[in-house]
Amino acid sequence: MMESMDAARIIGYLKGKSILITGSTGFLGKILVEKILRVQPHVHKVYLLVRAIDAPSAKQRVQQEVIGTELFGLLRDKYGEGFDSFIGEKIVALAGDITGEDLGLDAPTLHDLAKHMDVIVNIAATTNFYERYDVSLDVNVMGVKHLCQFAKQCANLKMLMHVSTAYVSGDSAEVIVEKPLKPGWSLREGVRLDIDAELRLVADAKKDLIDGDAAEQKKAMKQLGLQRARHHGWSNSYVFTKAMGEMLLGQLRGDDMPVVIMRPSVITSVRADPVPGWIQGTRTIDTLIIGYAKQSISCFLGDLSVVVDCIPGDMVANAMMAAMVAHSEEKLQAVYQATSSLRNPVTYAVLYRSGGRHFEEHPRVGDDGQVIPNRHMRFFSSIPRFRLYMALAFKLPLEILHVANILLCGLFDKLYNDYSRKYKFVMHLVDVYGPFAFFRGCFDDTNLERLRSTMAMKSPQDEMFNFDPKSIDWDDYFYRTHIPGVLKYVCK
Repeated sequence: MMESMDAARIIGYLKGKSILITGSTGFLGKILVEKILRVQPHVHKVYLLVRAIDAPSAKQRVQQEVIGTELFGLLRDKYGEGFDSFIGEKIVALAGDITGEDLGLDAPTLHDLAKHMDVIVNIAATTNFYERYDVSLDVNVMGVKHLCQFAKQCANLKMLMHVSTAYVSGDSAEVIVEKPLKPGWSLREGVRLDIDAELRLVADAKKDLIDGDAAEQKKAMKQLGLQRARHHGWSNSYVFTKAMGEMLLGQLRGDDMPVVIMRPSVITSVRADPVPGWIQGTRTIDTLIIGYAKQSISCFLGDLSVVVDCIPGDMVANAMMAAMVAHSEEKLQAVYQATSSLRNPVTYAVLYRSGGRHFEEHPRVGDDGQVIPNRHMRFFSSIPRFRLYMALAFKLPLEILHVANILLCGLFDKLYNDYSRKYKFVMHLVDVYGPFAFFRGCFDDTNLERLRSTMAMKSPQDEMFNFDPKSIDWDDYFYRTHIPGVLKYVCK
């Protein structure tokens, strides 16, 4: 039975701790770093491992990409002129790389870190659905291996937390439970997943491509990743390699390393603190918002009745901190799915309706000062229907233009090549992102609900650590927080 949890226990746990965080320049990483510093100024050190050529470059990158963002406004206001001094005392930027042996650190630095490290949080990942296979394997799989090797050197380690994704379990339309992925498991029946074999396959493929140009190598590696993912039943190389990373973690942790795997679904903008609506990068659901805002797309692939599983970034960070405390020094592996589809499902229709409401009440204005009228989008509830529409509305005219271009001795070369490239790009997006548009699985979060049940929500301080999706009013959140946030921070 878990002990009761409240803000005081979480804050108290962080006091005096040395914490290593990878992926701090990413969206979730920034949220976690800021939250730790804000709630517990007496944390010993927060080490941020970033890719950089040397220590000054690492420090500069952390300053520009992490500390210098609007997310740290509350801390900046709290400390005033002492802000830089506080950050300098608590944050240590490390020039390294999780894709390299020893995390790309020299032996003395690694040894010193290992002596004092209490908690390791791995958020670093390449989240590109169509990434080069070699890059995805290096970051999402080998990065886990290198962190595990370092963790085993940490005599006082109390927790290794690994952030994965809820979609590692595939495109099942059933309830997807919180359980570890078994080594060798594949989504395709009768097929075994051998991580070492995948690494050898990539190495051999790179040897064969050594004489090709850089563009050809990049394309071939991307296609190989998609091919291998689908061979084993996953929809893209991102979720495929994240699944392999989980499997490798389960193999390497041994019997005495406390491990928590956190699997968020689609992470959306900050809901409550420190900056409601703050977001970095474009999530899959934000394509709809951005396209509607710019009036750049007239149709969209998706079924409005489908549940879109999303969870605000600050709630994910809160869940991570609570789980960190709950399982500290426990010699086991826990899996949590930070999701919403079971407890508080929301459909694409709610997002679309909230967007329409927002743009009606806050109309866009063109360069000429005139109000830009809202256009209704056309949605296609299946990929075949969308392909048929694209063939009739775009592919056929493109073929006619191709014939005319030949007859007129290349007069329309530039126009044809431009439209052809755009058409192929759209169809590629459909191929890669289509499975997510029609994802009908439901993520079970029984483990996280059990942890939530131990949380005492008796004070405003306790509310700072809320990670209950049932508390979200999706209409209000999309309308007042997320959509304005996307427009402010993404569509600058």
